[in-house]
Amino acid sequence: MTTPHKATMSFSDGTPSVDFPVYKGTIGPDVVDIRKLYGASGKFTFDPGFLSTAACESKITYIDGDVGELLYRGYPIEQIAVNCDYLESCYLLLNGDLPNPSQKKDFEHRVTMHTMVHEQMSRFFQGFRRDAHPMAILVGCVGALSAFYHDSLDIQNPEHRFISAIRLVAKMPTLVAMAYKYSAGQPFMYPKNDLSYSANFMRMMFGTPCEEYKPNEVLVRALDRILILHADHEQNASTSTVRLAGSSGANPFACIAAGIATLWGPAHGGANEACLQMLDGIQARGGVAKIGEFVAQVKDKNSSVKLMGFGHRVYKNYDPRAKLMRETCYEVLAELGLENDPSFALAMALEKIALEDDYFVQRKLYPNVDFYSGIVQKALGIPTSMFTCIFALARTVGWIAQWNEMISEPDQKIGRPRQLFSGPVRRDVKPIGNR
Repeated sequence: MTTPHKATMSFSDGTPSVDFPVYKGTIGPDVVDIRKLYGASGKFTFDPGFLSTAACESKITYIDGDVGELLYRGYPIEQIAVNCDYLESCYLLLNGDLPNPSQKKDFEHRVTMHTMVHEQMSRFFQGFRRDAHPMAILVGCVGALSAFYHDSLDIQNPEHRFISAIRLVAKMPTLVAMAYKYSAGQPFMYPKNDLSYSANFMRMMFGTPCEEYKPNEVLVRALDRILILHADHEQNASTSTVRLAGSSGANPFACIAAGIATLWGPAHGGANEACLQMLDGIQARGGVAKIGEFVAQVKDKNSSVKLMGFGHRVYKNYDPRAKLMRETCYEVLAELGLENDPSFALAMALEKIALEDDYFVQRKLYPNVDFYSGIVQKALGIPTSMFTCIFALARTVGWIAQWNEMISEPDQKIGRPRQLFSGPVRRDVKPIGNR
């Protein structure tokens, strides 16, 4: 980070001008360091939603929304998704570079040896109703992990942070699968150490004690790709929440639970479920034949109909993850003999219209990853109520990498946003009889 320039802020109310350093990153927009603004001028900036605010410095993930680029530690997501598995991506995000063969073997072994959860955790599930949303269960259980692992809660100890990272990456699939099994009324399946990360998760999700579960490699690879594509995505709402919670000194399990709670919002992790519901709604009204009618409603300013799975807060071009997810969608449906699946055919028709229609092109409403991931998960047999849990499973490594990076910063401070106050000015309390 260099400071070749400065910015000067002037005021029309007589407040003296203030100079600020301008930092230049390796790539991406420059940032104006306004940390001394209040002390020098008595003023704050006002940026609801953080549309123009860089809240931290990071070396982990970079997005260029204008060209549709996503980099994990400098590596394009297109190359990672094709040439790496999920645990290699985890190693990359946590350590800064891809592992060599021996490092990969050691990392896989460490994760595998931590996939089981404390046996008392199974009793936690009995406190939830059977119809509880799996995300509600996941928030509670992940937060409760700190009650079992007191030996790794010193956040100032790098070794403790590393152990916590391994535990979270390893145990999240087990907890997600347990949440599903509990809601389905089926017995929990213990991890199996001779399976890969994604194959092990699929066995815990879909296997039963009645018979041996045989993972389908095409489907396992599809799930692995879903996890890779969702592993990290810069300073989104849930990641920012993890960082803000972590800035208070909270333990990593509590911070990840906070991230899961934020991800639960329909505007964040629930988008793929909403997209599938949209497609199901069009299908129920007549399918492909009714797309024109649906698109007209989307364009109508007086209509409440929304196009889900298109457009993105950051990407103003085609989401690079969507292209990869689209390919995976074809592979899964072909493997399962579902090439004529009505949801997929409808999605393709809707995508074609959106990419060619001037209304969507001018507004840069390109398909995002959520547009296809819901269809893939549905084909894998994952119920819609579990979609956000799968997202949380994938994103855990990104959250913990971002949390660890923040804790490692020498000048790290507790997050404390300020406000533009528009409430009542000071006033006195009257006796109750005079109010």
